[in-house]
Amino acid sequence: MNKPIKHSSWGTTTDYRDLLRQITEIGPALEANATADEESGELTPATFALLKPLRMSHIFAAESLGGAQLRPTQGLELLETITWYSGAAGWVSMVHCCIGAMSAAFLPDSAVERLFAPGTDNRFSGQGAPLGMLKKVDGGYRLNGKWSYGSGFSHATYSHSAAFVDDGTGKPAKDDKGNVIIMCAHAPISQHKQLGNWDVLGLGGTGSIDYAAEDVFIADDLVFPILTAPPLRQKEFFSLGVVGLAAIGHIGWALGTGRRMLDEIAKFARTKSGRAGLIGESEKFWHDYGRAEARYRAARAFVFEVWRDIEATVEAGNSVSTRQISLVHLAKSEIHEVGVDICNFAYRAGGGASLRAGVIQRTFREMMVAANHFTIAPSIVTSAGRDIGGVWSDRTWQFYDLIEKK
Repeated sequence: MNKPIKHSSWGTTTDYRDLLRQITEIGPALEANATADEESGELTPATFALLKPLRMSHIFAAESLGGAQLRPTQGLELLETITWYSGAAGWVSMVHCCIGAMSAAFLPDSAVERLFAPGTDNRFSGQGAPLGMLKKVDGGYRLNGKWSYGSGFSHATYSHSAAFVDDGTGKPAKDDKGNVIIMCAHAPISQHKQLGNWDVLGLGGTGSIDYAAEDVFIADDLVFPILTAPPLRQKEFFSLGVVGLAAIGHIGWALGTGRRMLDEIAKFARTKSGRAGLIGESEKFWHDYGRAEARYRAARAFVFEVWRDIEATVEAGNSVSTRQISLVHLAKSEIHEVGVDICNFAYRAGGGASLRAGVIQRTFREMMVAANHFTIAPSIVTSAGRDIGGVWSDRTWQFYDLIEKK
């Protein structure tokens, strides 16, 4: 009686509740390793060994490719739960999850047959900003460039790097409409130089390093146009595009971080009660905590409202609309903004305890870093607002820009 209704859009062989149980089993160890992860500048071998069996890079890929083909709301819950235990583990998981979905969605059949072949366990990491150049050669391209923020790069097997296509003169090539051509290139991680440069305020355990490509060969079928790629399989779901898939990861991470900080400051307050002057006896603290709890729950409800609507669209056999992507951007922004406010409240309420190494301090730093990510930029919210408000209702999303239809 409790079995969920199955739709052809979603997989039937993996029960995400089993994955949730696995995460709760390894969760205490993920939490215990968080300090060592941060000190090492990437996930330690012990942490990565705990995460690897989850195969987060495959949760949205089709079952025919060895994936779980989960719903986006199920992916959100998985990422939320991992992140509750460890922000760094959650961040690396969401990167591998989202970029794995992009590779499964937009690469040609011949590439997907290799990268997702039985017996393989590829993980994907890289950068979607076009900081490289692809020069056409026989059978493919030569890639040169340098990228930053390759989260989880050392734990991946293939890179995902945006680059301009060389027009033959060293300048970016343009299509027949005058738009520059930007491709997303894939290559084995071993063919890149890992440059380090990850000394940061927070999320230090994610190993979000700089990396470079020097004359790396990219086969013709290991690229896709990152701005305009049509989904080649699971077409309704993957009509979300690169940006929509990335949003699942960032939202799931923010859900877990906001929840953890609320839980942590409440636990701290409970230990500081029993006499006047302690935080647990403060009327103001519990009022502010109640407001923070309400705001988090409202933002979380908004997130799941937006994604359940998208699931219904996919199940009806339709592509995701411009309006739905606008709502994704608003939900993504709101869960981060609420998370920032929660972390500021908890940090101040914790007083001197917040200054010391521990969950409150680390979660505060991680939320501040995540809120500066370019996917949360105010300009994106502004464009989404114009769409929802009916000013730009004749436009369409292309990457993170709401452009006029052509």
